[in-house]
Amino acid sequence: MLLAGRNSLFSPGPLPRSRSILTLPYPSQSFDEHLSSLGLSGVGTVYRNQSVAQLYEHALGRGEGILGADGQLIVETGKHTGRSPQDKFFVREPGSETHIDWGANKAIDAKVFDGLLARVGEYLAGKDIFSLDCHVGADPRYRLPVRIVTQYAWHSLFARDLFIDDADDAAEGFVPEFTVIDAAEFDADPERDGVRTSTFVLVNFARKVILIGGTRYAGEIKKSVFTVMNYLMPLRNVLSMHCSANAGKNDDVAIFFGLSGTGKTTLSSDPHRPLIGDDEHGWSADGVFNFEGGCYAKLIKLSQEAEPEIWAASHHFGTVLENVVYDPQTRALDLDSAAKTENTRSAYPVDFLPNFIKSGMVQSHPKTIIMLTADAFGVLPPISKLSPEQAMYHFLSGYTAKVAGTERGVTEPTATFSTCFGAPFMVHHPTVYAKLLGERIAKHEASCWLVNTGWTGGGPGVGKRMKIAYTRAMVNAAIEGRLADVAYETEPFFGLAIPAAVPDVPSDVLNPRNAWTDKPVYDAQAKKLAGLFAENFKKFASHASPEVLAVAIKG
Repeated sequence: MLLAGRNSLFSPGPLPRSRSILTLPYPSQSFDEHLSSLGLSGVGTVYRNQSVAQLYEHALGRGEGILGADGQLIVETGKHTGRSPQDKFFVREPGSETHIDWGANKAIDAKVFDGLLARVGEYLAGKDIFSLDCHVGADPRYRLPVRIVTQYAWHSLFARDLFIDDADDAAEGFVPEFTVIDAAEFDADPERDGVRTSTFVLVNFARKVILIGGTRYAGEIKKSVFTVMNYLMPLRNVLSMHCSANAGKNDDVAIFFGLSGTGKTTLSSDPHRPLIGDDEHGWSADGVFNFEGGCYAKLIKLSQEAEPEIWAASHHFGTVLENVVYDPQTRALDLDSAAKTENTRSAYPVDFLPNFIKSGMVQSHPKTIIMLTADAFGVLPPISKLSPEQAMYHFLSGYTAKVAGTERGVTEPTATFSTCFGAPFMVHHPTVYAKLLGERIAKHEASCWLVNTGWTGGGPGVGKRMKIAYTRAMVNAAIEGRLADVAYETEPFFGLAIPAAVPDVPSDVLNPRNAWTDKPVYDAQAKKLAGLFAENFKKFASHASPEVLAVAIKG
């Protein structure tokens, strides 16, 4: 092998102590010994902690991608243009099994994991690989050292862009607590290997290894590491959140919950409010900190006028573009095209943005909590004020629409409920995260809002998406306290408080029923969606306080 280079609204009970939390699995191993312990001693050249330029040279030379007109690395991920959540499994083992919510997460036997790990080692024998030492978690007290081992050079560049990069000064003494092994081109044999399909994402908390194969989609690396943080952080009384976050001049932090495609990245990128982070954060006793060092933005229909910061970062040397259509001669991008997928993506370091908090952490607590939803029914208000109890209800409900291309098999917007606005990445029972959030809302008196960035006047094909300019104006008004003294009306289906006026937003936009030509159809759709909310919440009702049950949507 060659080396180159936190009054609770929910009561889930106390968390049992973890027997495996933050225990280094290989504290005294050298780099070579670490790879050998994973069955990777037979690989070819190991390109370790390569620079951006070096990774470009490897990726282009190996035919992994092409150079964009502005120096981006443009790649294609093949048939997997989104995550494969049905192929994600956790190894059932004594140290973590009492923490994992097995009703939502799938178990796999340790023998299956070990067998696949061995097969991956055999597959990679003689092949060159790339290794990156990095961290997750901007707060040093909660930082997780991770080693990312990949088959593709561009996957290593992706990881360098998105995680907290230590590659420039990583020493031989770097000790990873978790290792990701991504063998993108290795396809499992379901009958032989005991997995569902040729694609697999396996998380082993005992061995502290994430094993990925059968997919070239790099988002699996990012989200599997986030999953690990979602396991570790609540055990240390830190709320892990699928959200973006920014801060004003007085450190007035705002956080934006939401699933992919609801606008977290877009709305948190504000020239007047420095970005803390794009997608994944922790909320400790001291404040908010970013998990990552980069951004993973959706590009479909991105415009320079509406989203100049993201646009500029996506036209930059060092940025990785996934499945973006381009002119074969000029290499200029066509961001309006969904010819390959709706889920076109841009991965870039946070310092490509003009306005960000370099440390990735703020010693201040959120004053504003925005819960984003892309309502495919077109019946939720574009903005509504939530009581703390309503906030807990909607946090557990996590309603939005899966946007075409975000996951395999999703070819059109589909209504869904994803608890905590991130069900695929939550390891503990959802009420663990809800309890931590409820404690923090109460203690820090945060104002809470539900913002619909989805459809108005009807669903897809009938109505239209809410204008981003209106959404920005509503969000800014909420954050700046300009909605504190306006009148509110309560709509009848969801019990939501709708402001009568918002600066710079037409008043006829605010009540969604007004946007529908056929009001009886609106009423029918709203009643239908309310029924879906009520049905979904049944699984949480036994955990909810009387206060939360009082505001629950009845359907």
